Amino acid sequence: MSEQTAPIEPDPPQSGVRWRRFAVTFGTVAVGAAGMIALTAQGALGAQFAISGMPFTVTADRLDGTGFEQFATIDHMIENSPNEGDTGGQVLVMVSAIDRAKLTNLCQSISLGGINLRITAGDAGTPVTARTLVVDGDEVAGNASFTNINVGQDASTLDQVPGVRGNPGVFSQQADKVTITNVRQHNYATTAAVFTLPNLHMSFSSDEC
Repeated sequence: MSEQTAPIEPDPPQSGVRWRRFAVTFGTVAVGAAGMIALTAQGALGAQFAISGMPFTVTADRLDGTGFEQFATIDHMIENSPNEGDTGGQVLVMVSAIDRAKLTNLCQSISLGGINLRITAGDAGTPVTARTLVVDGDEVAGNASFTNINVGQDASTLDQVPGVRGNPGVFSQQADKVTITNVRQHNYATTAAVFTLPNLHMSFSSDEC
């Protein structure tokens, strides 16, 4: 397929799509707990660690990625986690995986109750870079364009990010390249084989990203 541009639906004050509605739009989520457990990723986050259940915000002026995949899964907290609320310790998320990524003006903030742990990097002319970047979140906003995108592919056949794929029968999409500007994400976990953060700054702040 030739290069395609898919601007994400506006949602003032930023244009974007809420991935909580992704399943409704594309019919990805099975009904009932058994169906949801079947979404667990092969070789992705679920097999690596239990999430804390504390969400965090990530923003960036621009993300450029080579090798892109996306599919649904369930992330798990430890048993009787104080953060499980009414979730039963499970969070339905969209896995967004990129083989090689560059992010300009990255900011990440985690609310610790009255104060935020705020991390910035890639804001001094050298972007943040990552290899095998896997992000689990339930919301993302921005303006996106894809090159050679496949929508509706079986998640078990994904091959853009080595070692990252979903279970048979799960809806997914992948593309050769992705570019997103004005990125804003609501995430529960991030993993990467290599993560390089030029001009890293970490501090407690009253300001979120």
